[in-house]
Amino acid sequence: MLIGEYKHTIDDKKRLAVPAKLRKELGKGAVLTRGLDNCLALYPLKEWEKLADKLSKLPTGQIEARGLARVILAGAVEVETDALGRILVPDYLKQYAGIEKNAVIAGVFNHLEIWDEAKWESYKQKTEKEVGDMASKLSEIGF
Repeated sequence: MLIGEYKHTIDDKKRLAVPAKLRKELGKGAVLTRGLDNCLALYPLKEWEKLADKLSKLPTGQIEARGLARVILAGAVEVETDALGRILVPDYLKQYAGIEKNAVIAGVFNHLEIWDEAKWESYKQKTEKEVGDMASKLSEIGF
């Protein structure tokens, strides 16, 4: 399970170190793509295949389905960790997430999210204030 919150930097060569605690579960190869809420999503290959399968089954007649599939699939790139556990983050993904240098890697069960540090702190503060309301709304589906 991929969990936790880790602060790292993207170096001048566009490399981001994946925390050692997460590398084993992530595996050598993974897929990096645009995530929701303007972060990046890093999926182990097995989880990526599950997501891609779900996206392939969305009704292409719906504009929302086409848009979601395009943003996630067209933005995807396969990445491998180097000997030091770093991945290469392409410019177009850095720009999408607004990451300059400081990043936060957040474990979200089956994938990692990579956020610009300032955006993460802002998002986290807002969400932490609303967590009680979120839980109440989600209780309808068994949370």
